[in-house]
Amino acid sequence: MVDVTEKQPTVRSATASGTVVCGPAVVAALRDGAVPKGDVLAVARIAGIAGAKRTAELLPLAHVIGVHGASVDLTVTDDGVDVRATVRTADRTGVEMEALTAVAVAGLAVVDMVKGLDKSVELGRVRLESKTGGKSGAWNRETTEP
Repeated sequence: MVDVTEKQPTVRSATASGTVVCGPAVVAALRDGAVPKGDVLAVARIAGIAGAKRTAELLPLAHVIGVHGASVDLTVTDDGVDVRATVRTADRTGVEMEALTAVAVAGLAVVDMVKGLDKSVELGRVRLESKTGGKSGAWNRETTEP
């Protein structure tokens, strides 16, 4: 584990995204609120926030940090569900892994909630979109990709 004892706490944030690909029947059930397990987006939102807060328990070399803010937004699209999470802290290390974990856990919650309707749903393209703070400063996928 990297020793961050000497680093000063700074305000940091990270945003990640991912997609749950679903067939038309699942998308229709999501839009109609007809998924038998209940409110998929609400459950996934809470699961994602819980995932962000428990990242250090899941990733053996991740630091235990204070998650001071976490938002998980889910949008039903024609192809499935887009997931976007932003996590904020004022700590000695960043929250990139917390944002990525939030997206992955929220996406897995969607898969769990709809798998009875369609076993072929898939979670994919989980990736960091942007981060701020820390020694390396700001980074944004849109401005760094060719």
